[in-house]
Amino acid sequence: MPWVKSLHIVFMVTWFAGLFYLPRLFVYHAMTDEATSIERFKVMERKLYYGIMTPGAVLTIVFGLWLWLGYGTGAGTRWMLAKLALVLLLIGYHFFCGMLLDAFKHDCNTRSHVWLRWFNEAPVLALVGIVTLVVVQPF
Repeated sequence: MPWVKSLHIVFMVTWFAGLFYLPRLFVYHAMTDEATSIERFKVMERKLYYGIMTPGAVLTIVFGLWLWLGYGTGAGTRWMLAKLALVLLLIGYHFFCGMLLDAFKHDCNTRSHVWLRWFNEAPVLALVGIVTLVVVQPF
């Protein structure tokens, strides 16, 4: 189990790196009108989403399910149900990032850089909640 837990944490960190950085790239992308910069952001955003974030998300979920279903980690506890709810919200956030990626790809983003700055903060709240639930197991 320690190997599975370690891999779960490593891929969770990878996923969160993308969840923190991709929306920040969107902020910079929304603030520029220079064609060269726009094309550079499109490449960076695509590579981050498909090359780092999505594999990190998939492997986080795989190893998390392995811990939960294979070893019974947190099975039947309320803290685990709360954690799973936050993970489901993160998965939704991830897919919403994919929709924003597509909008930027087709040059039809309608979100302001200010909105994107606020959007960028959501994973922080989820991370604090998830780590607190796992470490403290308050209920």
